[in-house]
Amino acid sequence: MWEHVRVAGWLVLVLCVIHDNRQALAERQEQIIVPVEDYALYDQVVTSKFLTNQTSVVLIERLTVSRLYPDQDVPTTIGLFDEHDLFDRRLPPDLVRDFVYKNRQPVRLSAHFQFGVRYRFVGPEGIEEPEVALALPAAGPLVGLTQDLSLLGRLVFSRVAYTRPLDQALVYVEQHRHDGTGAGFLIWLQRQATTWSINDTEVLWSMRASEGASGSE
Repeated sequence: MWEHVRVAGWLVLVLCVIHDNRQALAERQEQIIVPVEDYALYDQVVTSKFLTNQTSVVLIERLTVSRLYPDQDVPTTIGLFDEHDLFDRRLPPDLVRDFVYKNRQPVRLSAHFQFGVRYRFVGPEGIEEPEVALALPAAGPLVGLTQDLSLLGRLVFSRVAYTRPLDQALVYVEQHRHDGTGAGFLIWLQRQATTWSINDTEVLWSMRASEGASGSE
């Protein structure tokens, strides 16, 4: 009998620890704020790589992602960049270090996107209610949401990393389409004066309908 009591006590303790860890992680996510200036680079990527003339709604994952590959079960490391020869190892070392440091854990994104198309955040419970700060264009309510969303799908971002002179940046973004296809992209940006432009893009993985993700190499 006492053995069962001890086991039950340990189970309760383990559950309490798990709950506390999850709560602490959520609190850390709330404390870390993505700088407003980072959203200009997100906008650049969305506009250059994903938007079309038909795009009317974009879904964005609320939390940033700390991995580069779907089967990656640990945060990204510098060794992973070398292992996959990303950009043929041409990335500045300080840019890689900043990327690894900033993407140790997921961080909550805010409604600072300004790429000119309506968007909604997606969380664990599904599509979130619009935020007051979202300032959707004057196109009426999101009528026919499912039909609109099929035009683009869901975007997932990492945090943006920078070189020390703030003249180069690196961001990971993945797209999940509603037909089951998708891909993950590592995007290298460069700044000229006050303007950012995409310097190079590497496709890390792609997914066909009803198939698992496969690397680009």
